[in-house]
Amino acid sequence: MSTIAAAPAAAADTIRALRAEDLDAVVAIDAAIEGRSRRRYIERRLQAALREPAQHVQLAALAGRGIAGYVLARLVQGEFGRSATGLRLEMVGVRDDLRGSGVGRQLLQAAMAWSQRHGATELRTTGSWRRTRMLHWFDRMGFELAPIQIVERAVGGAPLQADDRPVARPEAHGPGHEVDFGMREANDFERQTRGGADVRPMSSADVSDIVRIDRGITGRDRRAYIAQRLAETMDDSAIRVSLTARLDDTIVGYLMARADLGDFGRIDPVAVIDTLGVDPEYARRGVGRALVSQLFANLDALRVERVETVTSLREPELARFFTDLGFAPSQRLAFVRAVG
Repeated sequence: MSTIAAAPAAAADTIRALRAEDLDAVVAIDAAIEGRSRRRYIERRLQAALREPAQHVQLAALAGRGIAGYVLARLVQGEFGRSATGLRLEMVGVRDDLRGSGVGRQLLQAAMAWSQRHGATELRTTGSWRRTRMLHWFDRMGFELAPIQIVERAVGGAPLQADDRPVARPEAHGPGHEVDFGMREANDFERQTRGGADVRPMSSADVSDIVRIDRGITGRDRRAYIAQRLAETMDDSAIRVSLTARLDDTIVGYLMARADLGDFGRIDPVAVIDTLGVDPEYARRGVGRALVSQLFANLDALRVERVETVTSLREPELARFFTDLGFAPSQRLAFVRAVG
């Protein structure tokens, strides 16, 4: 990325791409903000950007004696059937002595300029409602509450429960829908494969079957998105937690999730369900239930404590489904800002 000259009156002299040698400075600024070091997480995010430079924007603001601040973000497209490309802000930080000086605004403006060049139409992020300083910054930067709700559930505790009615998901994100949780009935960790579904870790050989199922649900060919998510599964297994389900020796369902170990200021590891799809011909046979149940069992073994996903305010049936599974509103809020 070429150097971007800062505005003359702003605090930062230059905005440029983050480099490997910036790691210590970024970790130090982040630790001052969070009260603990997240070096391993930040290092993984930098490595991901090196593997997929067209999918990540990671910028540093320079001022005076070195790194004044940073922003780490990535392009997202396809989660839960979305068709629009967005830029998800994962980390934003400013050195303590320069907070309130405009460095954060400069970084955000540079990230938005990058977004426009790469086809993103909106910025997305989340934040805890208790972190009022960050929420005030979101407000000043033009963010608004997104029309979705973040819901979560502890991995341990009571078994997953649901009634026996299938979910009808409205077409809020385009033709068809992506989530089909199959038959909604009681299940628990000891019945991973109830209904006969054989649930396994996702592999690179599964891409064609997943594309086939996704096309049958959404009406769109999203091979590029699915291939990218699979690549993450293979290249960063510490972050992706993805599964497939088989019946009749055929892949009939899949679940894509990731274990976020630090982004958006999270303190504890949390898994996020991005996508869950079931072949329409195998709906109502417990495939989606088996995938979710196996995910919880795997996460319990990994000592991941919570699972998050999102529901649209326009989709009360989906919200009801997660409620029946024991999900409840998160203490985190989702925000969005148009690019441009």
